[in-house]
Amino acid sequence: MAEPLRGGVIGAGVFGGHHARKYAGAPGAVLSAVLDTHHPDRAAALAVPLGGRAFYKIDEFLEAVDVVTIASPASVHAEGALAALAAGKPIYVEKPLAISLADADKIIAEAAKRKLVIACGHQERVVFQAMGLFDIPEQPLRLESVRHGTPSERSLDVSVVLDLMIHDLDLALSLSTAQPMAVEGDGKIDFSGGWDRARAEVSFDDGFTAIFDSSRMELARKRTMKLVYPSGEVEIDFVTRAFRNTTGFPLNPDYADTPAVKDTLATSVEGFLAAVRGEAPRPIVTAEEAARALDLALAVEQALEDAR
Repeated sequence: MAEPLRGGVIGAGVFGGHHARKYAGAPGAVLSAVLDTHHPDRAAALAVPLGGRAFYKIDEFLEAVDVVTIASPASVHAEGALAALAAGKPIYVEKPLAISLADADKIIAEAAKRKLVIACGHQERVVFQAMGLFDIPEQPLRLESVRHGTPSERSLDVSVVLDLMIHDLDLALSLSTAQPMAVEGDGKIDFSGGWDRARAEVSFDDGFTAIFDSSRMELARKRTMKLVYPSGEVEIDFVTRAFRNTTGFPLNPDYADTPAVKDTLATSVEGFLAAVRGEAPRPIVTAEEAARALDLALAVEQALEDAR
């Protein structure tokens, strides 16, 4: 029997905790190490109960692991990712892959040079796969998404576009083969000092139009999506897990009860580990796909700036 893969997590915050627990519970893996250079006490509190060790020096951390999750603040994703790849470690990067296309390109090039797997944490795709949306044999004509959250201290190093909207940008790109052609947007700067509310309209080269409304300033969570196809519409409420489908193409009404959707992060992490072992041809979301979502997100941010 092969030795379990030793998982390491960079970042001991909320997302780092989630990932550490997934490694600790994943078949064929263990949590070996947690690195947090600014909060070594948090790293120890997270790692030790799960059977791992805490580190504050990245070179020592990288010697103790086989695979690495980057769950640090988004503004330093590239730093941790490039260090792990240079040490020969496959990586899982929480979204966004990076905060600039230049850094995303460096990450992809380094992984290609060393033939290492990269996964990115756009695990919303697990939900779409379980629903059957990727099996609809038509291109969408229109997409309307709403993703509202309440104020939080997390992810304030990036805008609401890179924090929340990027999920729906990735889903739009995964549903259509069309290419984005034009972006218009407007937004509001509030408590973070950056864009905390944003609305964008993206036009694609086949006539597909996608509208995105994201906010982290609301009193309650709201997550909905409407998809218009030539044959009908799909309306989804992600909070209640209910949907309406008039397309005539079958979707799974029990998707929320599937094991994959009950724990989308575990599904995503285990998909990454399977790709590392050679048991799967690819992770659920590749670095190239994550970079495409980042590219569109940065275009939205530019549209917001242009509209000021």
